[in-house]
Amino acid sequence: MRQINLKNGTTTAYREVGSGEQTIVLLHGFCGSSSYWDRLGSLLPQFRIIAPDLRGHGDSSGNDEAHTMEVLAEDLFLFFEALELHAVHLFGHSLGGYVTLAFAEQHADRLASFGLIHSTPLPDGEEARANRDKSIESILSGGMEPFIRALVPKLFAPDNLAKMTEEVELAKRIGLATNPQAAVQTLRGMRDRKNREQVLQEAHLPILLIAGDADQIIPAAKTFRADGEHVEQVLLEGTGHMGMLEATELMAQAISRFIGRFSRE
Repeated sequence: MRQINLKNGTTTAYREVGSGEQTIVLLHGFCGSSSYWDRLGSLLPQFRIIAPDLRGHGDSSGNDEAHTMEVLAEDLFLFFEALELHAVHLFGHSLGGYVTLAFAEQHADRLASFGLIHSTPLPDGEEARANRDKSIESILSGGMEPFIRALVPKLFAPDNLAKMTEEVELAKRIGLATNPQAAVQTLRGMRDRKNREQVLQEAHLPILLIAGDADQIIPAAKTFRADGEHVEQVLLEGTGHMGMLEATELMAQAISRFIGRFSRE
């Protein structure tokens, strides 16, 4: 695990493996960390893979301001600057996808491609916003444990819960280590995020969209919001919201195939 101090005073922790000419940056989801990507990274040795902990998650620092998608994207831009990253393939899972779109909206010139993994450009609807508020109240009143123990089973396809006990426990451990205040501030940021469908639909970069056919959090229809010759859609069968743990090999193949396809064109 490495750490770097950014110009805005925050500290970003990150993992880095591989030394390929092409760089992939992977952003985890809410109450996740860079550890989500360890298995996937081991299957992509031909790339340089960097996985940061988002603000207030994992070993990265946080503060009391709302963790809006714009704030998290600015953290990422400063991270790119500090590591002198250019022509990056940026892929974000869930919350990480929201940050990916906010980054692509402002800094597309730093990207070779980008993608959403179990994520969506759409904003929260009324019911989803109310559920964010309930989650905030749950964390403020009871801490992370009851919230995480209720959340994690919903992240996996129902058929995978009994078969993937190791992966489920990993997600719980990572979630329980999340700073409660950071979780609350991130929930507020996700609740209030804007619609970025036009970023997806108007982008001129190659785009990878990965969804699970058993995702109980973000159904495939909310991920597949763009198409065209520069867009690749991948539906992982028997997979919930955690494809990097539930279908690691298939996801690695999808990413490798996508980058290879557009690198040749």
